[in-house]
Amino acid sequence: MYVVFVHVHVKPDHRDAFIDATLENARYTIREPGNLRFDVNQQADDPNRFILYEVYRDEAGAKAHKQTPHYNKWRETVAPWMAEQRRGVVHTGLFPENTDGWTTTHT
Repeated sequence: MYVVFVHVHVKPDHRDAFIDATLENARYTIREPGNLRFDVNQQADDPNRFILYEVYRDEAGAKAHKQTPHYNKWRETVAPWMAEQRRGVVHTGLFPENTDGWTTTHT
């Protein structure tokens, strides 16, 4: 599995708009065939910081996500709201060992 943790720090006056735009992007992303999970997490002690937890079947699924209209709309919309540049950190998922056992929210 191809896992990405996207660290985001938004300007306080854009926090609510960021959440709305990000949830819209997440709702479309979980419908992509290569996506297994997309979680939006807000830091408890600093509500202007977020981690987006994205899991794809493979790197190709993650690359395909970045070509979608909803991702590009999100990227362009939220860019001016950042307090600092967002940072994606790629991981290799070790457990569950395969995607057959992964519980998804795909509809």
